[in-house]
Amino acid sequence: MVVPEAVAGLMAIPGVRTAADLGEPSLDTAASAGSLPIAPALAGLVPGGLRRGSTVAVRGSTALILALLAKATREGAWAAITGMPALGVVAAAELGVDLDRLALVPDPGVELVAVVSALIDGFDLVVLGPAAARGIQPQLARRLAGRVRNRGAVLISAGAWQGADLELGVSKRRWRGLSDDGFGHLDAREVVATSRGRGAAARPRHVALQLPGSDGAIGAVEATVGGRLSEVAG
Repeated sequence: MVVPEAVAGLMAIPGVRTAADLGEPSLDTAASAGSLPIAPALAGLVPGGLRRGSTVAVRGSTALILALLAKATREGAWAAITGMPALGVVAAAELGVDLDRLALVPDPGVELVAVVSALIDGFDLVVLGPAAARGIQPQLARRLAGRVRNRGAVLISAGAWQGADLELGVSKRRWRGLSDDGFGHLDAREVVATSRGRGAAARPRHVALQLPGSDGAIGAVEATVGGRLSEVAG
């Protein structure tokens, strides 16, 4: 459980404030301008990268969340993840996340809103685990979204987020690597990722991905040569 001392530690980050400042902020257009880069394989899913000041809901795939952080952290952005105590940092590194630019708050505890507010103020990318996202009431979610716009951050929710600017999900998971007679080793997982935005971006986009590929990183799906696809849960 996070105690006030832990929140005070987050406040030590330059520019960080607490939940007491969660009024309706005025839009800082300079902070909200631009976007954060994403892996080339995701370009068809999120054209132009992750727009600063936006909220993103990702359903059913921790690997996709980590893939969204990868290129941005490698190019100098800072990311924080809270409410995901079982997150595997090895998997994050394999998917390309720069661990030197990743902060973990496994359990925000009773100080959930204060922690999320502080992270939004201090990091470019903030990820909320599913339980943490469910623990934020709609009114506070709107205020946090306003703070995200004000600070030019990107908030990624592992699960539903009311009023999200972009919703992502994965389906049709298949593992590749087995021979026709069922022998071999699982090599790469192929999925179909879908994105749906708001307004003009409301039309869904579908992209086939390797998540992860044979090297552990995200990649575009290539034509299958030999071996068969094995459909399994995961």
